[in-house]
Amino acid sequence: MDSKIIDALPNIVKDGNRLVDNILENLSDSTKILLQTNEIVIPSKVVRESEMLNQMMSQDIFSDRDLNYKSNFYNRLVYGDNLLVMQALLSGDSFNGVNSLRNKIDLIYIDPPFNSKADYRTRIILPGANIEKRPTVLEQSAYSDTWKDGTISYLRFLYPRVLLMRELLSDKGSIYVHIDWNIGHYVKILMDAIFGRENFINEIIWQGTTGDTSSKNKKFIKSHDTILFYSKDNSKKIWNDIFQPYEEGGLKPYKYEDEYGKFRWTDVSNPGGAGYRYDLGYDEKMPSNGYRMPYVTALNWIKEGKLKVEKGKVPCIKRYININGIMCKDVWSDIKSLQGNENIGYATQKPSKLLERIISASSSEDSIIADFFSGSGTTGVVAESLGRKWILSDIGKPSCMIIRKRLIDKNVKPFLYQSIGDYQMEQVSQNFGSKYRIGDLAQVVLGLYGALPFDREDLQYKSLGRLNGTKTLVYADSPNKLCGEPTLRKVQQLRDNLEGGFDKVIVLGWNFVNDIGQIIKDLDDNRLEVKVIPPDLIDKLSSKKGYDSLTKTGAVRFSSLQYLAIKEPILIDSGNDEEVEIELDNYIILSPDSLPLDDLNKEKIQEVINNNPLDLIEYWSVDPDFDGITFKSIWQDYRENNEDLRVVRKASIIVPKNEGKRKICVKSVDVFGWESEVIKEL
Repeated sequence: MDSKIIDALPNIVKDGNRLVDNILENLSDSTKILLQTNEIVIPSKVVRESEMLNQMMSQDIFSDRDLNYKSNFYNRLVYGDNLLVMQALLSGDSFNGVNSLRNKIDLIYIDPPFNSKADYRTRIILPGANIEKRPTVLEQSAYSDTWKDGTISYLRFLYPRVLLMRELLSDKGSIYVHIDWNIGHYVKILMDAIFGRENFINEIIWQGTTGDTSSKNKKFIKSHDTILFYSKDNSKKIWNDIFQPYEEGGLKPYKYEDEYGKFRWTDVSNPGGAGYRYDLGYDEKMPSNGYRMPYVTALNWIKEGKLKVEKGKVPCIKRYININGIMCKDVWSDIKSLQGNENIGYATQKPSKLLERIISASSSEDSIIADFFSGSGTTGVVAESLGRKWILSDIGKPSCMIIRKRLIDKNVKPFLYQSIGDYQMEQVSQNFGSKYRIGDLAQVVLGLYGALPFDREDLQYKSLGRLNGTKTLVYADSPNKLCGEPTLRKVQQLRDNLEGGFDKVIVLGWNFVNDIGQIIKDLDDNRLEVKVIPPDLIDKLSSKKGYDSLTKTGAVRFSSLQYLAIKEPILIDSGNDEEVEIELDNYIILSPDSLPLDDLNKEKIQEVINNNPLDLIEYWSVDPDFDGITFKSIWQDYRENNEDLRVVRKASIIVPKNEGKRKICVKSVDVFGWESEVIKEL
């Protein structure tokens, strides 16, 4: 082992323990992290809302019209850094009516890739254009192929996360860590420290491929992955016997058959039965390794055909084949890598049979299964098919979109799509340290935009600047909050009242509420402009060299905000119901300059924006009875569902008549993961 890594391990453990202790101490703090519920996704093919709700209630999914989950638990897909996601799960989830998921999860499977050499660029095939989207800074760190200090950085990243997973595991719970061959031995040391060597169950070898057989390797062919299997408490863990198919040649001895099935005759030597050795009526004694059992039992077995005794030979007992196969070994060569239609083209996707074996062995039908590096979502798909509850999370927006579509295509039970915000704030802490003040960052952003600061020490002025020689006010929003209507109304007041008033105000924001486009449209204020701060700006500012380069070249472009536009919905009387027709109108997207694209792909995407911007919509969904709080995705369409790779532009949904106003909410996500929301009242 590398001596530097060995030397670093004590500090990795010490720092990780300190971090997790601090997290656990602050779970009940007023500033605790919470999950934001973006949607209740209802994967139904029914367009009549009342029929769909009746169908779900008959399946014991919902108990009433208010969509209260009978089991008091929603499956959920969470977009966000799993360190924050797990903190939220430990803190509690008021949506599900539970205080905390601490000690509630029976099985965790994770596949945190390291040095995989996988290509994490997202290939997007659009009508008339194929583009490649680079991963964002956050996605790159999540995908772990850019660890600054190699193995040490990776272990620092992984250790506190697995500690939190242990807090989430029930006393009968288990964890399976699917790990790369060049990092597994280091991870096992940390797993031993977290769970104890006495709770190490298996090192599973999965031989899914034959490996690279070229002669240039000059080494034994690498053809397997390693999965480390630990329990929280070995004496209490859930365990169900698992069988493997017979290996080639394993069925040949079973060449006899009777009414009970195929069998073979097996030589038996001292199987441990009680009694004495008898010669069973023969003049010559049986060999010294003869079968031991009571004389009467032996005679009965001979009569029943269970025991075969021939003079001078070891007795043979009848062994029937186990139709389930043989007890599963810790080497899995019978599960191959992705085959045929199962492969959806995701770099780290694992075959369903692999997860079926793990989930079947270490969980019960009432168990909660979690995967905090969800990738393509196989864990959730398999858990659903086996009747388990599930929690999936990933920091990659492309991953979450793939999982969401895959779950909808599988027609799973309704699930929550949730998120954790404040990613930029997390980056600020990591890159600049906890003592870095938000006001300092705002001053930097204002300077990069070209705004001059106010000559005042008041904290509120730290976020304000003015464009030289104009009456234009500039406001830099905080990275640890979502910019929405309260922020915009506040800056309107500042524009109108500060120092006698300004002609215009420009808001520079990091994070936005989903319906920001609708809010801007409703405010109808041509003296208010909202721009997006480039998402990778903090990474560029993390070094003095990067900051100096930005200030000298002015290579920071603040772009206009994107939003969805729909035509005025139409209500058609249909007896006791109403038919609602919703049609997409336009998609106003932010400039390609803020997208993670190279120059060639920016040109391609600009062409799409000019010709048909709605081609950029990845999926859209409708809640025809939006309560103003929780979006219920009653109807949805993905562009991959259609041969022309375009979403359908119109939806028709039959809903019960509403005596008052009907609030319709439409959500969309574009191919880059940007979310938009439109609300219409009829």
